[in-house]
Amino acid sequence: MAKDKEQEETNEVPDDEATGTTDGDATDDAASDTAPTNEPVAPPQRVAVEVDDSETTCTYANFCRVTGSPEELIVDFALNPQPMGAPTSPIKIKQRTVMNYYTAKRLLAALQMSVQRHEAVFGVLETDISKRVTSK
Repeated sequence: MAKDKEQEETNEVPDDEATGTTDGDATDDAASDTAPTNEPVAPPQRVAVEVDDSETTCTYANFCRVTGSPEELIVDFALNPQPMGAPTSPIKIKQRTVMNYYTAKRLLAALQMSVQRHEAVFGVLETDISKRVTSK
């Protein structure tokens, strides 16, 4: 079981979408202490990753729930037909994504960068729906 988990983690794409760095870009702390300070530092290399999305299905979600265990993070996505107030019927989870915390941290950074870019162009996003509705 541990070997399967180790193999699974090595099959992950090391490209960090948020920063453009890969796992191999970071230098070892001990090596960086002995490196001369006058050498130029090379910029991080972008890695081209080929993606096949031919069998992908697209769903919309306006509800998200995050839970987890010490090893994995579980993110559930669903459509809440009644976004204002408490739902009168159970929300049916349509998509569940399970990932390790390393992938979750890379996802967090990529989402944060994407939202910052969006807000720079279109303005700050108000996440409190009651403030959005009353401010118009």
